Amino acid sequence: MKHPFYSTTGKRLLDLVLAVPALILLSPLFGLLALIVYLKLGSPVLFRQERAGLGGHTFRILKFRSMTDKRDQHHRLLPDGERLTGFGQFLRSTSLDELPELFNVIKGELSLVGPRPLLKHYLPLYSKEQARRHDVKPGITGWSQINGRNALSWEERFRMDVWYVDHLSLLLDLKILMMTLAKVARREGISAEDHATMMEFSGTQATEK
Repeated sequence: MKHPFYSTTGKRLLDLVLAVPALILLSPLFGLLALIVYLKLGSPVLFRQERAGLGGHTFRILKFRSMTDKRDQHHRLLPDGERLTGFGQFLRSTSLDELPELFNVIKGELSLVGPRPLLKHYLPLYSKEQARRHDVKPGITGWSQINGRNALSWEERFRMDVWYVDHLSLLLDLKILMMTLAKVARREGISAEDHATMMEFSGTQATEK
């Protein structure tokens, strides 16, 4: 059951108590990865992208860059699978590319746990039920991440996101954080079948909206 105090105050405290020390302890690793990304992929080291957050408001998520900027003859970016390098795949499979998101957590744009923030142009494509995933702050990890991650279908993913919204609690967040460590160690659910990352969301049928 959702606990109002935790969802409004306790969750933010947990984020700061865990994210600030983590960023300090991981700063040497952060610096090393930044150097390697620069040497292998060039500048910029950080990938910035507009994502939808709490209430559908957008913010710029930070990640380590994992793809090249290769384009076709019409100057359009090539598909993800053709731009994702071996080192980039390593960053994604270990979730090390997401370390910079700790800055988003400290700024209050992300939580450690919550539905993953998706592209802002998906916002008009959600059904009313799916849009409830924005009733809480998005997270670095979440219920759908520990139950399939990118290997899930969009429908399964959104059902789990909404379930999390309805059951948010301290114990659930701690469970998700612990299970995330195990999932990352096993590198499970990194990509969807036949896709380098996750297939594009094209919307829910109008009858479901």
